[in-house]
Amino acid sequence: MIVVNSALALHLRLLLWTCSSECDYTCQHIVTDQRRAQGAQPAVVQYHGKWPFHRFLGAQEPCSVLFSLFNLLAHRRGLAQIQAAIPKDYALLRYYRWVGYIGVASWTCSMIFHTRDFSLTEKADYFAAGANVLYGLYYAVVRIFRLYHHKAGEGARPPLLQLWTVACLALYVAHVLYLTFWRWDYGYNMFANVLVGVLQNTLWTGFSIRRYRRLKQPWTAWPGLIVAWIVLAMSLELLDFSPLWGLVDAHSLWHLGTVGPTIWWYRFLVKDAQEDLEGVRVKA
Repeated sequence: MIVVNSALALHLRLLLWTCSSECDYTCQHIVTDQRRAQGAQPAVVQYHGKWPFHRFLGAQEPCSVLFSLFNLLAHRRGLAQIQAAIPKDYALLRYYRWVGYIGVASWTCSMIFHTRDFSLTEKADYFAAGANVLYGLYYAVVRIFRLYHHKAGEGARPPLLQLWTVACLALYVAHVLYLTFWRWDYGYNMFANVLVGVLQNTLWTGFSIRRYRRLKQPWTAWPGLIVAWIVLAMSLELLDFSPLWGLVDAHSLWHLGTVGPTIWWYRFLVKDAQEDLEGVRVKA
């Protein structure tokens, strides 16, 4: 049970800071300041497996919250773009809409988790991120291998699409059930997300190379370039340095590094859909 101390400021109480968590936060920074003053090496160490950040308005990791918001806004902007630029009868539009819906949900959970780190907010963040990564692989296969009708409402879903949909749903449910009821395993969760991410990045890179060779259009190289950008941004996670000015760490920079690729990716989806539709018209 969380007992909130009425002596705390209102904004801290609203974010469920308690007397004990406030004491923990304060003591972390007292110890960190003492280590710096004494010239201890390293001056900044982790507590409970996390770096000591300076909170802002009660948010534990303010830069990660802010950069997660940037990603959320990028998905909202991209969702508006695809809905405005892609005809409603284009079969992939519904899949691309879900890119936006899941992206917004995922980054909302990320904002909440980095604002206050509880077991519930952590699970929501991890499960939403897992859904985001797995859905990326799902629609990559749908688009690249054309497991769809060119126009919505052309009949029942192709058998391969049905099979692929069921397989992805089953994998996600199994993933959540394992982490929830069997073991909360950080190593497994990281491995699963990296594996799925590598698979979809490989698919899009191969797709990009083939399309560029065939069409010789600069935009066809975008998926490969975006993948390279994301891989470079992800490499920041390997650094894991103590937060600069008590605010900016490697994880927050990874979140910042995904904003540009997200905006660029929606531009690619629109361009690819327009070219795909143009090819259908030519064949017709």
